[in-house]
Amino acid sequence: MPSAPAADQIRLLDVQDIDLRAQQARHRRDHLPVLTQIAELESRLKDLDEARVATATRVSDLRRAVQKAEDDVQVVRDRAARDNARLSAGQGSPKDLQALQSELEVLGRRQSALEEVELEAMEALEAAEGEHASAKEQVDAITAQVEELAAERDAAWNEIDEEVATLERDRNLVVDGIDATLLALYDKLRAAQGGIGAAALAQGQCLGCRTVLNPGDLRDIETKAPDAIVRCEECGRILVRGAK
Repeated sequence: MPSAPAADQIRLLDVQDIDLRAQQARHRRDHLPVLTQIAELESRLKDLDEARVATATRVSDLRRAVQKAEDDVQVVRDRAARDNARLSAGQGSPKDLQALQSELEVLGRRQSALEEVELEAMEALEAAEGEHASAKEQVDAITAQVEELAAERDAAWNEIDEEVATLERDRNLVVDGIDATLLALYDKLRAAQGGIGAAALAQGQCLGCRTVLNPGDLRDIETKAPDAIVRCEECGRILVRGAK
């Protein structure tokens, strides 16, 4: 049976306490409520940013449509202005002047139709610009929230990292001089047993798995040498005897 000084085994409980506190601190670090808040906001931000890009593209397309409609209307206006000038000057034969009058009527109808298209394009552009401005405003607001929460997260991380660093320094002091074989076994068991590799044996109970040992097992443990490394039959952890 492996053995290690009884005093080293008792010191394992101090190591275990430090390791458990460090493990809990790392768990807190990975499960800060602010992390969930940031993730939710970043998901919303992604959707809103996609909407912002989509509305920006629509605004750009509609601006081109408005410009084309304005150009089309201007072409008709220019043509009508020339025809009106010729008609007012009385240039040409009566047949020509009648043709100009007919063309002006056609141009008038054409201009009205194009101005309707222009108006619809301008209204659509105005609506799209409003949607784009709203999406951008929401993106900016949520981005500011994320930045604020990220600062809160970083502050919490720094605090926890300092706590863990302190615990690691404490651990190095406590493990100094502990039997290497005992420490290696403890670390192996700790990795396999959810972070607890050693537990006190108190009032006939393993405080690692809370199993109450039967009288026969207790008598068997009592007969073992103080430096014998005893393991819990139920969970396999090192059972530390004599701890206060």
